[in-house]
Amino acid sequence: MKSNNRRNFLGHGALLAAGAGAAVAVTPQTASAQDKPVKKVIYKDGKKPEKTPRFSSTVQFGNLLFIAGVGAHFKGDIKAHTKHVLDEIQQQLEGAGSSMEKVLKCNVYLAHGEDFEAMNEVYTGRWGSEPPVRTTIAAAWIPGDSLIEIDVIASI
Repeated sequence: MKSNNRRNFLGHGALLAAGAGAAVAVTPQTASAQDKPVKKVIYKDGKKPEKTPRFSSTVQFGNLLFIAGVGAHFKGDIKAHTKHVLDEIQQQLEGAGSSMEKVLKCNVYLAHGEDFEAMNEVYTGRWGSEPPVRTTIAAAWIPGDSLIEIDVIASI
């Protein structure tokens, strides 16, 4: 019996094609309450600010780490801004127990599309032998007059 209801489909197990004629049985996993991931906000100075911020810059959920967009707020060219942003992201990753090599997804926002090649000169090689999945766009506006902003998702 075919069902379009994904929850029903996954809840009763399924067979997935795994190549020419092979199949793998998938059964639902049940986790106890103690196994469920918990959201943990990581603060730069290690303590929660007195006033609730507009957003959290670093959040851990299970073995995933989410780092909000990092920009460069000083005068400089795209290469200097890209280096600064990548250095800052590396510090945040390492401070949370991760690394550049464990980044899974990277979003790059450029103030000017013509900076794409120069940004790539600095960006390339910073992620180990297997770079993360990446999306790059030219944004209409980046806060603080930064030429670039990058956010990432990594594993820990």
